[in-house]
Amino acid sequence: MKTQLTKMRAWKKLHEHYKHVKNVQMRDLFDADNERAEKYTLQLDNLLFDYSKNRFTDRTLKHLFRLARDCKVEENIKAMFRGDKINFTENRSVLHIALRNRDNTPIYSDGKNVMPDINAVLNKMKKFAEAVRLGKFKGHTGKKLTNIVNIGIGGSDLGPVMATEALKKYWQKGMQCYFISNIDGTACAEVLNRIDPEETLFIVSSKTFTTIETLTNARTCRKWLVDALGEPAVAKHFIAISTNRKEVEKFGINPDNMFEFWDFVGGRYSMWSAIGMSIAIVAGPDNFEKMLEGAFAMDKHFYRTDLEHNIPVIMALLGIWYNNFFGVKRYAVIPYDQYLQYFPAYLQQLDMESNGKFVDKDGQFVNYSTGPVLFGGAGTNVQHSFFQLIHQGTDFVPCDFIIPAISHNEIGDHHEILIANVLAQGEALMRGKTEKEAAAELTKAGKSKEEVKALKRYKSFSGNRPSNTFVLKKVDPYTLGMLVAMYEHKVFVQGIIWNINSYDQMGVELGKQLALNILPELSGNATGIRHDCSTSRLIATIKKLRK
Repeated sequence: MKTQLTKMRAWKKLHEHYKHVKNVQMRDLFDADNERAEKYTLQLDNLLFDYSKNRFTDRTLKHLFRLARDCKVEENIKAMFRGDKINFTENRSVLHIALRNRDNTPIYSDGKNVMPDINAVLNKMKKFAEAVRLGKFKGHTGKKLTNIVNIGIGGSDLGPVMATEALKKYWQKGMQCYFISNIDGTACAEVLNRIDPEETLFIVSSKTFTTIETLTNARTCRKWLVDALGEPAVAKHFIAISTNRKEVEKFGINPDNMFEFWDFVGGRYSMWSAIGMSIAIVAGPDNFEKMLEGAFAMDKHFYRTDLEHNIPVIMALLGIWYNNFFGVKRYAVIPYDQYLQYFPAYLQQLDMESNGKFVDKDGQFVNYSTGPVLFGGAGTNVQHSFFQLIHQGTDFVPCDFIIPAISHNEIGDHHEILIANVLAQGEALMRGKTEKEAAAELTKAGKSKEEVKALKRYKSFSGNRPSNTFVLKKVDPYTLGMLVAMYEHKVFVQGIIWNINSYDQMGVELGKQLALNILPELSGNATGIRHDCSTSRLIATIKKLRK
């Protein structure tokens, strides 16, 4: 049994160290070391990571790296890459890294090299995507398929949504991409009202082909298509990303147009697989492969680089520092690029579904905080929403700022203003503004002594609020792949240290189970199922309102 985390020597050292540095001011750290930014910046290809605006000293990092080694981070990284069944609750390897293994070295699961099967599906994806893009794979009436509709939920939706939007500049001209995930009928209706059945390809993304939300939406879309074009049209307008051939055929999909993925790929890590078909079609299979290459570059960095220079490891350790020692259980991710607007939503699933756990690998309840709450949005929009709390709230919120040096749309001075804003936010959070500085500004602005005295505290900022800054050259497929893989590995490292399984998601099951009990009650076909009085009353009220 693993030594309980809070009893480890490195943890206790960090706890003692925290008492001495918890009030250290980043202003003072920068004033004392003109090379702080250079010392605490790392670069991989066209991705730069500046973590200098964080509340740590050299000794802090020393203790954090000691903790990582005592928790066997390096050994666990190697275990994942060699195919060990680190998802122990489901007895599975965790091999999303194999999906983007661009040098094709053997990777094994259950003694079998998984690369031949992965390469076969990637090649099949490429051929199909090209056939759709070139109009060789046509719809039932012979028209080109220009509306791509992905039907999925969770990992079968969030990854493709985020990536297709991030790569919108690379979309084939005349092609549109839509996503249906929510079981709310409005999600289906709004997409179906905008598309022509003769020109639409539906991608049904469900590993088991039994996911209730996905199959309900798929059947609605199927009926809509059949009503318009007839039953034979299903085989020319639907494909499946699944492993359940029987159910796929039963639905009416040609099994030749079923694309497989595997149990060693979790849903939230699956956009690198055939789940990324929508990306490959609208942005092109070559760009999909460039995204894989970017992720592979980050994988190599993560696997080969020592802890002290390892970008995902350092990100993870800083998160541990704030979460478990400062007691800050949230962080924000703010991309300053409109194409990355869905990136925070994608990361919410990646982080909170992976590490929102209260039982450790030894089956014991943890006595420390694990997965933090992640939120975010696109800058500069969010500067006018939750940044008031970020700057002057009662507690600090660590932030990740992401900015491309070059915009895909260089219009006037828009991008210079955008860059100025993101850099100013990091500086403002770090420096703050003292009451004395605020008073001087107010005096300079011509305010009376009485006004200065009344306003100076409102105009002050505590500062000393940490942030990371990631500078990209441009949001392109390669860089997007690096960025996503970087956060995947960060989450994994934190799971190692917290001694939890980052690769199951049993917390989503109970609500689904109870929903299956409630569903027949709503339709009036079941009685006598026991609920708490609140749930029973809500069921009765809704049934009455629906009449």
